[in-house]
Amino acid sequence: MRIAPVADVKTHFSAYIEKCKDGPVIVTKRGRPVAVLVSMLEDDELERFILAHTPRFRRLLDAAEERIRQTGGMKHDDFWALLETTT
Repeated sequence: MRIAPVADVKTHFSAYIEKCKDGPVIVTKRGRPVAVLVSMLEDDELERFILAHTPRFRRLLDAAEERIRQTGGMKHDDFWALLETTT
């Protein structure tokens, strides 16, 4: 994982886009993290990234975690099928 100041990322943005293919690049401003560059190499990565950062999806994950505690879990394919029916 790389860490880079925002001024450097701004100046060399194309280079950092390439670098984030090898792993996330944490962008800092005055030494504090303010953003992360993450590569989206596969078509489904953007969709999963968006879902992972939406409140509705987080609620679904929280409910699933509680169900795992109560019932022992859910199969991976069943989870994605459920997600498809609720979106």
